[in-house]
Amino acid sequence: MTSSGEQSAALSVLMPVYNEVGTLRAIVSAVLAQPAVGELIAVDDGSSDGSRELLVELAKEDPRIRAFFHEVNRGKGAALRTAIEAIRCNYAIIQDADLEYDPTEYEKLLAPLISNEVDVVYGTRYAQAKNVQEAYFGQYLANRALTWFCNRLTGLRLTDMETCYKMFRSSLLKEISIEEKGFGIEPEVTAKIAKMGIRLREVPIKYVARAYSAGKKIGWKDGVRTLACIVRYSIKKGNR
Repeated sequence: MTSSGEQSAALSVLMPVYNEVGTLRAIVSAVLAQPAVGELIAVDDGSSDGSRELLVELAKEDPRIRAFFHEVNRGKGAALRTAIEAIRCNYAIIQDADLEYDPTEYEKLLAPLISNEVDVVYGTRYAQAKNVQEAYFGQYLANRALTWFCNRLTGLRLTDMETCYKMFRSSLLKEISIEEKGFGIEPEVTAKIAKMGIRLREVPIKYVARAYSAGKKIGWKDGVRTLACIVRYSIKKGNR
């Protein structure tokens, strides 16, 4: 059995931040409320809406927040590269700075890692009928198509390749050389871990889809880039 002490500081939360001043305080509070969180590594990626200043303020309020700043917007992948280099805990999860994903799911995602059943856990949004019914139909169809294509090329059997909630053993995540600057990091990481032959499991999670009018940033061009990345990193040798 794993002691509560081991779990209490097990997890590094990696949070790219770009123009999320409206949700940043709420999501940071929700993250830090989870017993498993040992640190929140937040990387402001050139925000211009006050997110940067708010992050500075929040970091003064809790020593678990480690804030990093990009002077210009470089993309989600670039922000995560900065965060990965700073990881101190044994496990790490990617967390968006909006409110689509619920940090109360951390414990459920962390359990199979701590028990050494797997090395990577993906939180799947679409294994539950309720989430499918409430998802924006176009986003859902695009994700299903991209996930299907990824499975065909990688040999995986995922239901949600594009999920933000990807949790890793930190030592494994640091072995992966992230090349993509933007949202292409999702298929890149998936293709690279598939070639590593690691143990991966999907766990159903709660999810509240955000509309573009509410600030969702991924668009059709990102979908095209995702297709290209699936092909590129599935064919490319190695994980670097």
